[in-house]
This record gives sequence, C-alpha cells and structure tokens, in this order.
Amino acid sequence: MNKTESLFWADQIARKVINEKGNKKRYTIASGITPSGTVHIGNFREIITSDLVVRALKDLGKEVRFIYSWDDYDVFRKVPANMPKKEILEKHLREPITIVPDTFDCHKSFAEHNKLIVEKTIPLLGINPEFISQIKMYKSCKYAEGIRKALENAKIIKQILDQYRKQPLDDKWLPVSIFCEKCSKDTIKKIEYMGEYKLRYECACGFKDEFDFRKKGIVKLKWRVDWPMRWEYEKVDFEPAGKDHYAAGGARITGREIAKLVYNYDSPADLIYEWIKIKGGKQLHSSTGNVITLNDALEIYEPSVIRYLFAGSRPNTEFAISFDLDVLKIYEDFDKTERIYYKKEKTENKKEMQQQKRIYEMSCINISKKMPLQAGFRHLTTLIQTYNDFNKIKEYYKLKSKSDIEKLKLRFNCAKNWLEKYAPEDFKFQLQESMPKLKLTEKQKQALHEIAKILNKKIDEKKLYEDFYNISKNLEITPKELFEAGYKILLNKDKGPKLAGFILIIGREKVKKIFEKV
Repeated sequence: MNKTESLFWADQIARKVINEKGNKKRYTIASGITPSGTVHIGNFREIITSDLVVRALKDLGKEVRFIYSWDDYDVFRKVPANMPKKEILEKHLREPITIVPDTFDCHKSFAEHNKLIVEKTIPLLGINPEFISQIKMYKSCKYAEGIRKALENAKIIKQILDQYRKQPLDDKWLPVSIFCEKCSKDTIKKIEYMGEYKLRYECACGFKDEFDFRKKGIVKLKWRVDWPMRWEYEKVDFEPAGKDHYAAGGARITGREIAKLVYNYDSPADLIYEWIKIKGGKQLHSSTGNVITLNDALEIYEPSVIRYLFAGSRPNTEFAISFDLDVLKIYEDFDKTERIYYKKEKTENKKEMQQQKRIYEMSCINISKKMPLQAGFRHLTTLIQTYNDFNKIKEYYKLKSKSDIEKLKLRFNCAKNWLEKYAPEDFKFQLQESMPKLKLTEKQKQALHEIAKILNKKIDEKKLYEDFYNISKNLEITPKELFEAGYKILLNKDKGPKLAGFILIIGREKVKKIFEKV
C-alpha cells in the first residue's frame, strides 16, 4: 500500500486539503494559541495534529508553509491560578498580554514566558513551524487593509454574529478594540469609524484621540473577525480547531461566513479535534492552573512515544495521557509497532500492519536504517532499582554504538523519572543489603536452598522459571509460597518483578549465597 492509498488519518486529511484547495505546489497550514497562561499538553494536540498533516502533504511531494500564530496582542483578562505574585498581575488586567510582566522573573513579559517554553520544546519532537507574533503584525500595521474591510462591513459581520446571539449587538457595535495610548488598557468607552483608515476613540481614563490605523498599530480586530481576516491574509489552506469552535455559533462557524462575505475567501479545510485529559484527572485548562505541560510529559515519555500517542489516536477521539502503570503498556505498544516496522514482528492483518508502519513513520523524528535498541521500559525499571547506576545497565546490555547508548540513556531517564514521580509504591523495591529478620516456613527455606543449588550452573530465565514449579511440586508447597519467600528475602516484600529474571539480573552467584544463608 503506497502513501496515496494510506488509511492513516493524516494522509486522508492531506488528500482532503488537496481536493478542497486544488492540486497546488505549495500549501499553508496554520495553528496558534493565545499565550495567556501555561501552554499545556492539551494545547499541544493542535500543534501535533497540524504537524502530522504537514508531514503527510510533504510525503505526497508538496511544499508546505507551517505557521504558528501567537495571539499575543490579546487582552489580559484573568490571572491564571498557577502564576506567582498574583497581586502584581492583577494591576495589569485589560492590558495586552505582551506588556504584562513575567512574575517568574525569567522573561521580558508574561506572554514571552509562556511562548518561549513552547518554542524551545517542540523542536525536540521534530516540530519546527514559522512562529508569527500577532502584536508585531498589528503594531507594524500589516493588517490595515483587513481592518478597513471589517469596519466597512461591520453591519454584515453584526448580522452574521446576531444569528447566534440571544441579545443582538448594539447598533453602534464595531468589530475592533483599541488599546489606549495613555493607559495601555482596552477600557474604551466610545469608538467611531470615520471612514477609510480613520478611527476616533475615548478611553475610560479620559484620553481621546483620532488616528490613522495605517500609521498607529493600537487597534485590533475582535477574535471572531481576526481569525478569518488572517486566513485570507496568510492564504491558509488547512487549520484544525477544537470542538468548541464548531458548536452552533462557534468561531469556526461564524468565521466561514465572515471569510466569504467580508474577505471573499473560502475558509481553510478543517478538522475537529477532541479534548485531552490526564487519566484520573480533570480536563486541562490554563486559567485554572490545572495543567500538565509538554515538558512534564517529556520527563516520562520519549519524544517519539509522545508523537505515537497522538499519531495513533484520531483527532476526533478523546483520550487521556497516563502517568500511572499504563505507561508500561504504552511503551510496550510503541516497541511492538517499531518491531512491525522493521519486520521483526509479524501481524496477520495486512491493513493493520500497513497502519502500524505508517503510525511509526509519523511518530519518529528520524528513522534509522536498522532497528534501534529496544530496552523494555518495564525491564528497565527493574534494572534501575537493582543497579541504580546507568553505567552498570549499559554494561548489562553490552552496548558499544553511540546511538544505542544515547537511546538507552533517554529511556533510562524517562524510567527513572517515572519511578521517582509516578510509580505506585507497591511497584517500587530496594534490594536488601543484609538478611531481613523474617519468619519463613521450613518448606519455604528448603525451596530457597533448592534454588541455590540450581544457581550453581548457568541457566536461562525460562528454565529457571520451570524449575521453580518443579521445586514447589516436589516440596508440596504452592508456587505462590515459593515466590513470596524469594521476594521477602531479596526485597522484604511479598511481591516484586518476575523472580526468575530478577535473580539473573542480580547475579546467580550473589543470590545463591543469599539463599544458602536462609
């Protein structure tokens, strides 16, 4: 199956873009957000959705301009719950978010703080859009023509918006807001359009002025008009949006009409995406401070595994990002997809095989010619808790190539972070340095002595596991009793990692001496 026949959702959307916008050489894909709070992993869904369609178009031989707009000329309406020094931020309400100070004291402004974290992080996932600052665009009067068209068609825009409002907009309503030159706030009492490029305003602070918006960039289109204006300005061919924008009277619904009737532009091909949750938690929201950032996720998930989570889920399906034991399963699923791609594992269903291969291609930042090292995440958590030393784990895998060592180091760090921050307590263990004072039955002690004898010679995990059951049968104890005895002596716990493999990780000689002393 070639890429033009692919059933993968991003390939289907890429073909939809071509069908709707014509078979062009170059397409513009857009995405964006207001940096009015911490940009969380839920916001990332729009970025990665756009990027996956960008990749799909490029795979079809198309040139793509991928733009990401920072709506940093938006007004600062509310102090997010997770921001420090809230009393300082409250003084800047109703100002553009780009001139609100950064109370973390590490960037020039509140908006820049939220923007730069994202701009530094997403390249780690192979995402490199062209970032556009809307305050720079507005301040340099780039949108003067778009503003003029909106003002001249204010009645048409009002009619479009009023269709979905219980209370119609005021007869003097205009599709613009102004930031006062004196107080920097948008607390404007009165705005008048004087025709052509002239506006007159009066601010609550008492300041009045009349100006030409080709020369002064203090005017901004209201959001529902700003969006379709930019579609036309940037000639956007595709832009996804959250499901809220597609509700009756949502910004995407009204935007289509405004784009057509005011800007004579067919709205971009679209895609509705669903929300993301944290497993067991609430929906993500910047203003409430209920956030998990992309950086938080990267502490636990490799970049390719994060891409895999989004590539493998259709955008119109809701899913939860997990930080509990599901992490082990997610890594296992990714590794299986990788083995399928490199033909190290087969699947009976041909379509499923092609789908998994395509998901893997879309998940990876770079694809190597031969399959990379696969250190199972679950197994790695056992090695980390046993050795607590990366160099010893590197020796365990007998690695020599730089790429394999880097791969192991990345997964080692993710597994270590997961153990420290999210692993349930009953999953954690510590190898006992001295013999714990425990009550074991005579048969349990006998079982451990028998295991010690087996460990005199080289043995693999499968054979050792079989011997456990033979010993249990011969001594007339349950396998559970045997396993509990081993865990109690080695970990001072009733449970632990698979005992046969764990013994071999610790070392036959070391465990033999421990069990002989019981």
